[in-house]
Amino acid sequence: MKFVIKVFPEIIVKSRPVRKQFISQLRKNLKKVMQPIVSTAVISGTWDVLEIDVDDTESDQEALLIERLKTTPGIAHILKVNSHSFESIDDIANVVIKEFAAAVDGKNFCLRVKRSGQHPFTSIDVERQAGGALLHNSGAIGVKLKNPQVTVSLEIRRDVLMTIVERIEGIGGFPMGQQESCVSLISGGFDSTVSSYLMMKRGIRAHFCFFNLGGMAHEVGVKQVSHYLWEKYSSSHRTLFITIPFEDVVAEILEKVDHSQMGVILKRMMLRVGQQVAKEFNAQGIVTGEAVGQVSSQTLTNLSVIDEVSNGLVMRPLIVMDKPEIISLSRQIGTEAFAAVMPEYCGVISDKPTTRAKLDKIKREEERFNFEVLESAFENRKIENIDEVFKTSSNLDDIEIVSTPTKDEIVIDIRHPHELALKPLKLTANRIIDIPFFKLANSSELDKSKAYLLYCDKGIMSQLQAEELAQRGFKVRVFQP
Repeated sequence: MKFVIKVFPEIIVKSRPVRKQFISQLRKNLKKVMQPIVSTAVISGTWDVLEIDVDDTESDQEALLIERLKTTPGIAHILKVNSHSFESIDDIANVVIKEFAAAVDGKNFCLRVKRSGQHPFTSIDVERQAGGALLHNSGAIGVKLKNPQVTVSLEIRRDVLMTIVERIEGIGGFPMGQQESCVSLISGGFDSTVSSYLMMKRGIRAHFCFFNLGGMAHEVGVKQVSHYLWEKYSSSHRTLFITIPFEDVVAEILEKVDHSQMGVILKRMMLRVGQQVAKEFNAQGIVTGEAVGQVSSQTLTNLSVIDEVSNGLVMRPLIVMDKPEIISLSRQIGTEAFAAVMPEYCGVISDKPTTRAKLDKIKREEERFNFEVLESAFENRKIENIDEVFKTSSNLDDIEIVSTPTKDEIVIDIRHPHELALKPLKLTANRIIDIPFFKLANSSELDKSKAYLLYCDKGIMSQLQAEELAQRGFKVRVFQP
């Protein structure tokens, strides 16, 4: 297998030293994210193009590799190619006939060529002669230069001809590690997950900061979606998950603050703590999922009052996006299913919320607030590496892990739908049902009279979910073949 990586255009137009740094960083990131999938991958190339060669013995991992490449920031698109040596246009024409005659049968087509290096012919010469040869040596109905049914694409570099088998779009952006880090205030809903993704796409490492307002179930849900975002879009770099226990802060606000001002004051408290977290980890800014006018606390007036407590950078990548746009992007990046079942705790404490907060009134309300409670919340923060957030449960050792199911056990594949599509689980003797881990707790398919095996790639999420199901009285074990 061979893949040609075309880097994001904004990288190409940078100065030579900066461009070199970005390409070098992208190369390092690709090596790291590909290693668990294909151990034989060799990366070569410079400037605006990188090439990845993979031993054909690992071709069964192609779908997983492509998925990893197209979610790595810094890549505009990926070309899956076949490489050939040649000496003349006739050699090129013979390759084109062999590889594309079946594809153009009964259809019109055009042939496009990109060429670099010194040759005794031009790109147009190749298009005319190789295109003509394909037309006369196939069942094609004709050549059509505008809106053809099939486009045959070739790239010629010096003495190498590459035929384009498939073009896969990347997410663009900058390579992770070429920008400073930030702290993303994440609740697990549509907005905060999309805003976190947009920072990652721009090459910014996002540490997740979660204000726990809803207990352990809420925390586990947010950890799940945060881990998903990290693993899919920024696993080349280690990221932190910081949990701030905010139940007492909410209780203090409910007791001391006028109901109409509570939403704005809660956001000010979060921003204060977020600033401390950013300073602790040398992050250059805070990211929120706020968009103008989406809820009462997100008017321009209120956002201005909220930001008054901050002396650092507050970034709002969704600030002018409509909700349907945000949900659409959430669906595209794979976080919609998480967000759809995530409770929205921030909205439950406001009663007739103000849309035009006055700073002097907000400050008077905050004078009644006991800021020792806020300081205690920060002091009791929990800091975990994102790749280890599911290894901290104290009861996981009580969950039995088996490599072979009994004939009566039903296997539940709890992986994300994206993973299921790429690498489906296949068993011959057992029934398999697909219930994503974020829907398992509320599933109506489970029967306490039956025995279940939970399956995921690494086993950690399965153990976590099995623990919760066992506590509810289900017969459950973990399946690790």
